[in-house]
Amino acid sequence: MSGILRTTQKNMMVFSGRAYPELAEEVAANLETPLVGSDSYEFANSEIFVRFNESVRGCDAFVIQSHTAPINKWVMEHLIMVDALKRASAKRITVVMPFYGYARQDKKHRGREPISARLMADLFKTAGADRLIAIDLHTAQIQGFFDGPVDHLMAMPILTDYVKGKYGSRELTVVSPDAGRIKVAEQWSHRLGGVPLAFIHKTRDTKQPNKSIANRVVGEVSGRTCVLVDDMIDSGGTICQAADALMAEGATDVILAATHAIFSEPAVERLSSSVAREVVVTNTLPLCEEARKLDKITELSIAPLISQAIRQVFEDGSVTSMFDGQA
Repeated sequence: MSGILRTTQKNMMVFSGRAYPELAEEVAANLETPLVGSDSYEFANSEIFVRFNESVRGCDAFVIQSHTAPINKWVMEHLIMVDALKRASAKRITVVMPFYGYARQDKKHRGREPISARLMADLFKTAGADRLIAIDLHTAQIQGFFDGPVDHLMAMPILTDYVKGKYGSRELTVVSPDAGRIKVAEQWSHRLGGVPLAFIHKTRDTKQPNKSIANRVVGEVSGRTCVLVDDMIDSGGTICQAADALMAEGATDVILAATHAIFSEPAVERLSSSVAREVVVTNTLPLCEEARKLDKITELSIAPLISQAIRQVFEDGSVTSMFDGQA
């Protein structure tokens, strides 16, 4: 046989942008590998520059960046990092975005609107991404926007284990904030032992962002502790209105549970004065200092989930097996 034969070795390298390095450091610690150093800065006109301090040729690269505010800056840095890896001959580039920016713009509500979630997928594919890892996408259909493998992780096991451990002895009802997320509420109900379901009937003004009205509660909530579940809390208006509606219907307590704590102003103020007993979130996004000081906010770490998924991808294992075949 002519030619050169060589047994190749896989080399995992983990990279982080500047948006939320604390989460990336926690993920890297779980993987027992250091983050690859880089030189990142802005020019005087705010253009972003990134250069990695090590050779990345032939590596299996995992690029972590959570799209927090200012979101456009950090999305652009993420794209530039992927481009730099592609041009430096990384063998495979996996984009890890705990929070997928622009995910709410996944369809057109009216004419002449963009589908920005699809644009995001196209941008990362063009930049050189081979695979995406994201947590609790706003809608599952976003997986189909990217032309390649997408690992859609679920924070539900982390959140439900916490709620079950703290409130499992109570009479619980899982509440969806709208009819569109009732499937997620059903999964919550199953993990909490088959507790009853309810949902909030609400209307939303498509011409105004972060504006909705909780009209009525559908389901039995009187005398029960209601666990109101959603994928994100942005300005907090919708979920606080829903909590008020549940208490007005006779609920004894309301627990808010969400994966992504965006907490745009005035979310912390609203949650502080909310009737909710506790707000349970994960650290897919960095919490502001005001939120960290609020006793009713509990932050759970998503890093073990991300690191486990990265290890499965690197070792050609099964990400689906992490969620009993449901991911």
